[in-house]
Parts: sequence; structure tokens; C-alpha cells
Amino acid sequence: MARITCDFFSDTLMLNTTMTVLLPEQTTKQFDIKNKKRTKNLHPTLYLLHGFSDDHSIWTRRTSIERYAAEHGLAVVMPDVDHSFYTDMKYGKNYWTFLTEELPRVAQELFPLSDQREDNFVAGLSMGGYGAMKWALNKPEKFAAAATLSGVVDLVSHVKNKEEPLEQTLFHVFGEEDIEGSMHDVLHLLKKVDQSSGPKPKIYHACGTEDFLFEGNKLFKSIADQTKLDVKTTFDVGTHEWGYWDEHIKRVLQWLPLKEE
Repeated sequence: MARITCDFFSDTLMLNTTMTVLLPEQTTKQFDIKNKKRTKNLHPTLYLLHGFSDDHSIWTRRTSIERYAAEHGLAVVMPDVDHSFYTDMKYGKNYWTFLTEELPRVAQELFPLSDQREDNFVAGLSMGGYGAMKWALNKPEKFAAAATLSGVVDLVSHVKNKEEPLEQTLFHVFGEEDIEGSMHDVLHLLKKVDQSSGPKPKIYHACGTEDFLFEGNKLFKSIADQTKLDVKTTFDVGTHEWGYWDEHIKRVLQWLPLKEE
């Protein structure tokens, strides 16, 4: 894989920002690296989202995502969104518009990435797990599959309870807005997509049973089980840490409905 740190200007954010991009590379003389050869010019793409305390670089620093993606011939795009919860902030920048409109356009202009729904996927951990579900369920026509790992999937409770240490950040993101039943409420969006006549992405959902976000993920599962959506849930031993996410992102890539050539 080629790993590219791409600095670019965002018109939406009105500032320079950065994304880390992994691109499949066809090599023959690397030891212990399995590069899947693809004949198509445009790569299938995973948009991989970071958590609350991290940035665009964290997935490549803390996991083996580069090695895992090479085995599948999959490009990976990792943006930077600060503490935005992947939202057009009440008192901050428009990170939702940046993520869902500008980022894919810029990434596809700069790199050989497919724009076809069947070739596009999104995943994330913690805050990024929330972002992945929010993006895929608000725009199910964009993604064939989405994954949340230890996601903040019951964000409504965090906003209502004004939980520390997120209280100040969530105020900057949402102000005094009641987000229940809105585009920011992924539990509501599960039911909305289920009842729609449009496309429905496959969902991979995982959380450790010792994770502090486990109760919210149990609620996510209970609602998903009431729908006809294709949701694969795994609750296994684990906390909110990188060993857990490294293992599960490997499983996510194996699970993705990548087209065989």
C-alpha cells in the first residue's frame, strides 16, 4: 500500500486540513505483504473515521489497517474532524457538510477512487462509530455497508444528561437543540431507513462487554433487531481500547461486500 498524508484546502471549513489515504499498490518483491491485484482503474474505498481524542493519522498508528487493506485491494480515506461529532456545529465549523459533500469529491478528484455505491463503505470507532452510522443512515444511497466499533450510538442520552467530560463539547456541537428524532439520532435513523423504500446498507456492529459505552450499544442492538435491516452484531470481551478495534477492523474488512474480479 501507498500511504499518503494529503494536506488540502477545504472551502467548507475555510482552512487547510489533512487526510491520510491508503492506496493499493501492486508490488512483487515485498516480504510478508499480500497485495490483492485489481484490474479496475478505480479502487473500492473505505472512509474510516477517528474517535474523540484522535485525528486522521490514528488508525495507521494504532492498528494494522494498512496491511489488512492491502489484502483486499481496498483504498482507505481517513479525514480529520476535530471534536465535531461529524456535525455542522452550532458554535464551530460545518464538519457534516465537509464530510459528506466535500471530502468524497476532493478525494475522488485527487485519487483513483470509485464513486459507485457498491464500492463505497464507511466505518469508525467511538465518536467515529457514531459518525459512520450517521453518514450511512442519513445517506444510504452512498454506501453498500457501514460499521460501528464501540460507537457512541446513543448520543441522545449523552446530550440530555450533559455528561462530563463531553458536556462543553456537545454544547458547542448542538447548542440547546433536542436531537432526539433528528438526523443526529442514529437510533431513530435505524427505524427510518428500515421503513423507507430506498437502499439499505449492511451494518457491522461491535462493542466490548466491558466498554463504558456498552449499554448504549445494547440499545442499538435491541432497536436493530426490531427492523429488517441486515445487521451483524458482536458483543465480546473487551474495553474501549485499540487491541479491540484492531481485531474488529480486520473482521470488518473480511465482512465487506467487496466485488470479486
